Amino acid sequence: MKQVSYALDEPERLDATFAALADPIRRAILARLAQGDATVKEIAAPFPVSQPAISRHLKVLERAGLISRGRVAQRRPCHLEGRQLRMVVDWLENYRSYWAEAYGRLDQLLDELQAGDDTPQSTNGREGQAA
Repeated sequence: MKQVSYALDEPERLDATFAALADPIRRAILARLAQGDATVKEIAAPFPVSQPAISRHLKVLERAGLISRGRVAQRRPCHLEGRQLRMVVDWLENYRSYWAEAYGRLDQLLDELQAGDDTPQSTNGREGQAA
């Protein structure tokens, strides 16, 4: 596994990011923002929760560094911040070789089991005996 060095505050940001991603509404908000910037009202429209609840979700996402909020005249659009998601991908990448090796061992075991299925099954030494 390759070593990745993080700045001092990055482990805490990674914790906050995973905590933010743990909620399905927040993941859906990120999916919406991947299509383009949106206001709180636009984000809240499809959800069966109140606008203040959506605002609380947005604050969690903002603290985790997953979104930012801007100001365009009277609008305050939310914007997806891909850099923080990149840090999660980089962290997960450390485990790719582990999982590739584990899946390789599983493939090998399945091949061995399948090859064993091709041999005649023993019935406790009763092959060829009349019933």
